[in-house]
Amino acid sequence: MPIPMVEQAMSQVSQQEELAEAERLNQQVVQLYQQGKYAEAIPLAEKVLAIRKKVLGDNHLDVANSLHTLGFLYYKQSKYAEAEPLFQKSLAIRKQQLGNHHPNVATSLNNLGLIYSDQGRYTEAEKMFQQSLAIRKQQLGDNHQFVATSLNNLAFLYRRQGRYTEAEPFFQESLAIWKQKLGDNHPSVAISLNNLGLLYSDQGRYIEAKLFFQQSLAIRKQQLGHNHPSVGDSLNNLGLIYYQQERYAEAEPLFQQSLAIDKQQLGENHPSVATGLNNLAALYSKQGKYAEAEPLFQQSLAIFNQQLGDKHPSVAQSLNNLARFYQSQGNTNRAIEWLSQGITVEEYNLSENLVAGDERQKQKYMRKVSSSTNTVISLNLQSAPNNPEATRLALKTIFERKGRILDVLTNSLQILRQRIDDPDSQELLTELIAIRTQQANLIFKKPENFSSPDVYRQLLTEVENKAKKLADQLGRRSAEFRNLSQPITLEAIQKQIPADAALVELVRYKTFGKLRYGAYILYQSGEPQAIDLGEAEAIDKAVEKLRTYLRNRKVPLKQFKREARKLDKLVMQPVRQVLGETKTIILSPDATLNLIPFEALVDDNNQYLVENYQITYLTSGRDLLRQTPNNNRQSPLVMADPFYYTKIVAVNRSIDHISQLFATKNFGRLEGTAEEAKAIKTTMGLSDNQIKTKGQATENALKQVKNPDFIHIATHGFFLEPSSENSTNVDNPLFRSGLVFAGVEKRQSGGDDGVFTANEATLLNLVGTQLVVLSACDTGIGDISAGEGIYGLRRAFVIAGSESQLISLWKVDDTATKDLMVAYYQGLKDRKGRREALSQIQRDWLEGKNG
Repeated sequence: MPIPMVEQAMSQVSQQEELAEAERLNQQVVQLYQQGKYAEAIPLAEKVLAIRKKVLGDNHLDVANSLHTLGFLYYKQSKYAEAEPLFQKSLAIRKQQLGNHHPNVATSLNNLGLIYSDQGRYTEAEKMFQQSLAIRKQQLGDNHQFVATSLNNLAFLYRRQGRYTEAEPFFQESLAIWKQKLGDNHPSVAISLNNLGLLYSDQGRYIEAKLFFQQSLAIRKQQLGHNHPSVGDSLNNLGLIYYQQERYAEAEPLFQQSLAIDKQQLGENHPSVATGLNNLAALYSKQGKYAEAEPLFQQSLAIFNQQLGDKHPSVAQSLNNLARFYQSQGNTNRAIEWLSQGITVEEYNLSENLVAGDERQKQKYMRKVSSSTNTVISLNLQSAPNNPEATRLALKTIFERKGRILDVLTNSLQILRQRIDDPDSQELLTELIAIRTQQANLIFKKPENFSSPDVYRQLLTEVENKAKKLADQLGRRSAEFRNLSQPITLEAIQKQIPADAALVELVRYKTFGKLRYGAYILYQSGEPQAIDLGEAEAIDKAVEKLRTYLRNRKVPLKQFKREARKLDKLVMQPVRQVLGETKTIILSPDATLNLIPFEALVDDNNQYLVENYQITYLTSGRDLLRQTPNNNRQSPLVMADPFYYTKIVAVNRSIDHISQLFATKNFGRLEGTAEEAKAIKTTMGLSDNQIKTKGQATENALKQVKNPDFIHIATHGFFLEPSSENSTNVDNPLFRSGLVFAGVEKRQSGGDDGVFTANEATLLNLVGTQLVVLSACDTGIGDISAGEGIYGLRRAFVIAGSESQLISLWKVDDTATKDLMVAYYQGLKDRKGRREALSQIQRDWLEGKNG
């Protein structure tokens, strides 16, 4: 045999021995991983990787597997910076060698999602998890255990975002698959049980949560041993249930056991150790053991900072916990110091995560930070009302968060509308308009249009999912073009406040389990002033009583004034004590206070506020920073007296709750609005083609407008109350409020069925439009959301880009409405300005001159 052949044979034998050694070492790695000994496994996994690279080359699939294994070991130790590039390299090799749709590619995508989820990079995580799930379902079938893994991880992400209704069915489906494939006592089943417990605990469903935690703990002890990190996780979660129930003596040993296991198995600096330290510190704080609690809080924060980075949500939570700890001891300055840092981290994460998802997802994410919002306001108004730093921090936080979702939605649409040179953006907008029209039409369809309820609901779900996907794409797309926005500072907002005016920011907040209202007053210069207005229950009752009287013109004036005085005494009288001689108020109401005209309140001199004050309304003081786009405004549009065609006859109960309610509506002709349109035409000098009445007053005519100078719409408005039953996916206020136009009672198919929902109104192009007037009954009402205003037509027209809106908060008869509107436009023509013209007709109405 020639010598080169001998050398080659010996080389092959040597390589086979090396690969066999790598396989032997890899089995040890697997055993150590199963025991939770991740740190011990890492050097062995590195040897396996080195051997396989040497023998097989950098792009072999076994190298990809070793990269994946090593990355996962780093991930389990929360060493994300080390894990991510390993997962990325493994993914690249697998895509190259196996194609984009192989199950191993799905595994790499899933693991990248795990890293992003743990880092608070939720938008990136969701994308990875969804891609992984799609591949696994396609290649492995719906009931494969890897599909269960993807469902579990996506559900866990949704839980972190506060999207509980989306998370629960995924957790349950994952649990069912794992039980079917692996048996009731498998560690994967324990994972699902544990995660369902966490979900129920988040929702305050402690009895259910405890049951799931106990089942999970029993399986883990039996299958993994008493000292496995997963056992420590279950002990910690069970301890949290007892902590929430104030059973501190039972919680403490569980926290201590969990912490001991984590320290032993994961090391002193693992994030799970930080969580354990935090929970034990919170327990000691509740028991008044402050000297024992403080160093644990500090250690927990240090570990989170070191391991997760200073912008991670867990760092924010740790900072906020320290703030509450110092607040509980009356150390206001330290509390402000830590809370300021925590809110800064939360603001970073809000900016990163609110760009994605539809409006409901944004709402759920905002609710995740509501606790710190309440804390900062409570710290100021309850603990430190005279502390300037506490007041500044609270007001800055309110500016950053109040009306935040509305701001994000408005900016996203305006950014894309201005990108007329970008065909992808314009195509996205066109698709979104079409799908929302289809969605609205489906909701209001009659039952005979569908073969069965199941067919209807399936179609509705498909359309809703497509609308969600497009809304998510819109947010991401607009983020690509978004310039650095002006930072939210008190000084920046103060520069926008006129010298003779004051900004009054009203806010509803929770403290010690009770809802209260507060007021913040800010001038062009000087420090803000803060006032606690008292419990929300009394104020909300006074609001409802006054609204009842406003709707009923038969209520004696003396009686009406008495109720208006009661509400003023609760809300505006304390504010006036700070305002002094200031007569111009820029007002940002909150919660139910959005539902009343403050001009109608009566002061201690028995005068309406409108007699002495000029009031302008904002969603948030942050609105003052919004730059008005320099758009070329087009011709105004007046729509009135639509032909609704035939009288509605009785119809069968519709499939969806909204359709059931809407089917009972009877829209009689508003003949007075024809005169209203004629009078406005004369007053404002409009042409015939700027007036749409009768059969021309259609939904499509409104949808065609682009940047009109102003819009005046005189037609029926509607707001349907939510279902008392479990709401469907579409039963939300922007679908339950809207306007009706010509053809509504014929209910033709296509894009113009005569029903124009608030959801459709959000996609009108009203950037630069100075004024939208809705001259119809109850067009200003909707669902109330503290911190976000009224979910209804006004919100929709703000999102569409209009600068101001004049909308009715109660029913006014046809003739009175016409007279009020004509007087208002005459005021505009006389150059009184929108605020002054409105003040005049409000004074006239309150004195009964026009009603």
